[in-house]
Amino acid sequence: MAVSNIKAVFPYSAERVWNTVTNLKDWSWRSDLSRIETLSEKEFIEYTKDGFATKFTVTANEPLKRWEFDMENSNMYGHWKGVFYEKNGETTIDFTEDVTAKKLIMRPFVGGYLKKQQAEYIRDLESALKK
Repeated sequence: MAVSNIKAVFPYSAERVWNTVTNLKDWSWRSDLSRIETLSEKEFIEYTKDGFATKFTVTANEPLKRWEFDMENSNMYGHWKGVFYEKNGETTIDFTEDVTAKKLIMRPFVGGYLKKQQAEYIRDLESALKK
């Protein structure tokens, strides 16, 4: 199991940040994805540029405050938690991923992979919010 956390502050309202992060119809700002398939209100699949699929099941949805889901693909399973705080017109996001690799050989690399993915996500989100 690997746990990775990232926090960032954006000079935008929680509503703007929340709407960007949770909008499954407009994923175009994500540099790592080729598409998102919405299965239901609580389930969706993200496909990487290489076509690798990860299924997500929403477990908590408190608009402008908290979004959580379980995730699974052929290599891993885990949980993602996103918390949003707004103060003085700025929004702080606090995202935590708790992931277990299904293959023993991959377990030592999961933590580093998560950190890299989270940093890329924050860069993409910052670019999207500036538009």
